[in-house]
Amino acid sequence: MRISSGSGRRHVRAGRIGIIAAALVTGAGLAGAGYGAWVLYASRPVLSGNVVLAGLSAPVSIVRDAAGVPAITARNRYDLARSLGFLHGQERFFEMDLMRRSGAGELSELVGKAALPLDLRHRLHRFRLHAGRVLARQDPETRAVLDAYTAGVNAGLSALHHAPFEYAILRATPRPWTDIDSLLVVYAMYFDLQSDDGAAQKLRAALTDRLGPAMTAFLDPEQTPLDAPADGSASEAPVMPVSLPPHEGSRMPADVRAPEAERGSNNFAVAGKLTATGSAMVANDMHLSLSVPNIWYRARQIVRSSETAAPALDLTGVTLPGEPVQIVGSNTRVAWAFTDGYIESGDLIRLDQLPAAAPGAPWRYQTPDGPRDIEVVTEQHCPARDVCAPQRIEQTIWGPVTGHDASGAPLVWRWSAEDDNAVDMRGMLALEAAKDVRAALDAAHVAALPHENMLAGDSAGHIGWTIIGPVPRRVGLDDRMPHSWADGQHGWNGWLAPGDVPEIIDPPSGRLWTANGRVVGGEDLTALGDGGYADGMRAGQIRDDLFARTLFSEQDFLAIQLDDHAVALRGWQALLLKALDGKMVFSAWTPIVAQWGERAVPESVGYRLVHDYRLRAIETVFGAWASGLKLPDSHGLHAPPRSTWAVETLLEKRPPGLVPPSFADWDATDAEILKKVADDVTAAGGLTRFTWGAVNHVGIHHPLARAVPLLGYLTDPADEAEAGDTVVPRVQVSGFGASERLVVSPGHEETGLFEMPMGQAANPVLPYYGHGHGAWVHGKPQSLLPGAAAFRLQLLPE
Repeated sequence: MRISSGSGRRHVRAGRIGIIAAALVTGAGLAGAGYGAWVLYASRPVLSGNVVLAGLSAPVSIVRDAAGVPAITARNRYDLARSLGFLHGQERFFEMDLMRRSGAGELSELVGKAALPLDLRHRLHRFRLHAGRVLARQDPETRAVLDAYTAGVNAGLSALHHAPFEYAILRATPRPWTDIDSLLVVYAMYFDLQSDDGAAQKLRAALTDRLGPAMTAFLDPEQTPLDAPADGSASEAPVMPVSLPPHEGSRMPADVRAPEAERGSNNFAVAGKLTATGSAMVANDMHLSLSVPNIWYRARQIVRSSETAAPALDLTGVTLPGEPVQIVGSNTRVAWAFTDGYIESGDLIRLDQLPAAAPGAPWRYQTPDGPRDIEVVTEQHCPARDVCAPQRIEQTIWGPVTGHDASGAPLVWRWSAEDDNAVDMRGMLALEAAKDVRAALDAAHVAALPHENMLAGDSAGHIGWTIIGPVPRRVGLDDRMPHSWADGQHGWNGWLAPGDVPEIIDPPSGRLWTANGRVVGGEDLTALGDGGYADGMRAGQIRDDLFARTLFSEQDFLAIQLDDHAVALRGWQALLLKALDGKMVFSAWTPIVAQWGERAVPESVGYRLVHDYRLRAIETVFGAWASGLKLPDSHGLHAPPRSTWAVETLLEKRPPGLVPPSFADWDATDAEILKKVADDVTAAGGLTRFTWGAVNHVGIHHPLARAVPLLGYLTDPADEAEAGDTVVPRVQVSGFGASERLVVSPGHEETGLFEMPMGQAANPVLPYYGHGHGAWVHGKPQSLLPGAAAFRLQLLPE
């Protein structure tokens, strides 16, 4: 049942084949074909009719359009939460189950031993324990919303004739939802959006130890000319050392991969003076790993006291299954959008280890208040169909020991996620009800979730930016290096007060943008810290696109989201042409690179050559300087995000004193890079087959599809070539990219736009399964508001 992106409709083979596939999905074989098909159909949500939902104070109307997008109308916020929970429980429970188990480090209990390595990493932070403490801190209104949502989820799950079909595959029974599980979903997002072990600080420390502070500051710069901060602060080019002593250690480059794609996103906004209506306009595309179903669940949510009353709340946007609140979207007065903030949300502590106080006692570590015993905690892991095994965790006052440095000293990742203020729904509820930008920013300072750049725009034309989530007040920690906190000279001193968190409101240009790069400079940057900001390529292009016009429509904003021009790679194209000059063996490449078209489109050979050259250059040059590095407990060595500027600068200037170790000169370096690219071309089957689309394709799969024969046939979209890359605004690469595209001007939602991969449905036999996926692949605008009614469901109180 592949999704054809050309039409967004399902193409189903003969019914007999479909039934056989259903049988294989459930592992029943041909004899159980009927049962397999029944499971798929029995686990569909209720789309029409009347359903009694205990706890409602009044009837709730749910009207779905042909795409399965619901408009929910309830009498109060609690009934709304209960009804949204019902829909999530009906349509997305398995996704929610994976999220809560990921947050708690309990995936293997459902899917088996294969998930145990991930569980060991996640359980180290003991977020189920933290979630219990966080839940106790929630105010009564938030608890009431959570309670109503949880009851709705469990009612929705119970109303299915069979649990979601994935449980038949796994031979498991879903356990009920709890309020704590909604908090664990947020912790799962912490894992997805932030570092859980301080790998970047480990790498910086190792580079400093190997190369010294000057070369480290150049290879892993704090700021570069590529930065495009929204506050207009200047970025000076890092100082390039003249030379370094001979590099000791390995003579071969380290096994370095290019920088990872930022789990982040794009958002941008313009003030009302730049729109035809006078209302601000906001765009958002959140970049995440893509799966089946999509992470988001679209909804319009309305609260009105009677059928004829004006709405007290009218929300349109995306929800996160597992949560009772809208994540991004509009309430008709304010629209808001998120991107990963990449501020310094954690710091690596090098413990001063002390001997035990007595034989057999735990070892000790130094704190500003004196020595303390290490606390040893044991967590049990019980993978499905396997024996239980213990995990030994060493706990400190700052968090668990997450590893050791090259000298063997224990390391602790002091992570904001582990504080009791890491999750707070009050701010999101306040954001839903905000009447203007000022109120939206105030709500952001109350909310607690992984740090996000929040852009907001209101119907009066104002726009603003701030960081959402508690910001630690860091002392003596401006060098992105591990430190001992034993003497009190380094550490966290509480949290920034709301008035101290940086903001930008109504800039004179009327334009704001973020794309995971730094947004501010100076004292504001010092206050937020550097948690691995992106290199500024996307942010700079979005900025330039915004300044290319003086009046914007929703279509203009979508065009910026879909911009696949690789402006930021012009320098790399020039470097590749220079490297090819005079080399007859590569003569066929030269005209293709010279006329590369500058666009990340599937048919382009020239774009892939430039893209591949850049990646191989980073791996070769940075890898040579990183040779001999020892990174204990590392999850893989990636070049830092802003090292790309340093490598490009080295290849352009070719300083004789900084020839990469293991190479005789820069010509030899060029030859090695070109050899690697040539090997890639050969592996692809030759130059004509070396297109961008050959490697850049949809790549979206159900999480169980790789392990279960034929499941992908039922669930996965066609793996066709697509435009985009991680260095252009249109972030779209295989299995990763824009999890949604949203454009909205508050008060004018009827002209808003929205696209989302895979659509609403999780069950492949639903009539709207995959609806809208083709529009997302090809960037065809779709309406933000739900369309005409196709299904009507009434939820009734007992």
